[in-house]
Amino acid sequence: MLSIAPAAAQQVVRYEPTEKDLKFVYATAPPVATLKPGDTLDTKTFDAFGNVIRKRGDTMAMVKGDNPLTGPFAIAGAEPGDTLVVKILQLTVDSTQGVGALAPGFGALNTTSYTPMLNQTLPEKVWFYDIDAKTNQATFHALDSSFSVKIPLQPFLGCIGVAPAGGEARSSIVPAEFGGNMDASEARPGFTLYLPVNAPGALLYIGDGHAAQGDGEVAGTAIEVPLRVRLQVDLIKRKKIAWPRFENDSMLLAVGAYRPLDDALRIAFTELVGWIHTDYDLSELDSYELLSKVAKIHLAEMVDPNYVVIAGIEKKYLPPPRQNR
Repeated sequence: MLSIAPAAAQQVVRYEPTEKDLKFVYATAPPVATLKPGDTLDTKTFDAFGNVIRKRGDTMAMVKGDNPLTGPFAIAGAEPGDTLVVKILQLTVDSTQGVGALAPGFGALNTTSYTPMLNQTLPEKVWFYDIDAKTNQATFHALDSSFSVKIPLQPFLGCIGVAPAGGEARSSIVPAEFGGNMDASEARPGFTLYLPVNAPGALLYIGDGHAAQGDGEVAGTAIEVPLRVRLQVDLIKRKKIAWPRFENDSMLLAVGAYRPLDDALRIAFTELVGWIHTDYDLSELDSYELLSKVAKIHLAEMVDPNYVVIAGIEKKYLPPPRQNR
């Protein structure tokens, strides 16, 4: 269901997907709605399991596909070589319960097709987390004891990306140059995300809401939840970037997604060096040396087909930006 309401010079586009509207690939596909630069999108996402794991006894066999996506949303005027700007305004957990799981083929310590081992895969397990919106906490309940503990909520979009280049279709579990399943906690209010535009209209997809997640997402899932999402889109015309970037008031952060992990790190730092050089007028070698002293690294996840590393620098260490950045 789609509706559009005027909001000053911009519009608020509201879209309510149903199960039949969900997608499971990032691809060039007919958009469900078109937004103009400056417009706000108000929509929702389903959880990573399609909202079907609800009670004890429910199993992964019930899941029709991993990380169902809402979208795609076209941005009017977006062309290959532009940069899509996504400002995440508000994320609200849309459930009183979150889900975590051990699933075959996922997890840093599990047997997978990419990391085969002689031992058997870990058994399937499902954990349910009580979500308390008033205290902004989730409760972990151990399965093998009576232990429980409160976890602060920090909702973010595990999946946010655009149509890949070259007309490719990529699975909703893949993070890559187009964004995708980055599992980056930076995809939350207070941050702006920059994505390369690879196809006319950009074609933005979102999904895989997380209420909280540890660095690395080592067991393969976060606290998986549906989300209410409010975000604003914009375009930077004729500015080409190769990989996703995040920015907030205090930091620049560049994304690398690949295997092995060291190559993901190299991509992230190469992108960050280039960003500093281009927009802050430091030479590449000066940027490289500076990062060696003050950089921060976020291991977003190491369980998906590509691993995700985010390299960052606090802006206080940088000169003033170029006027035309």
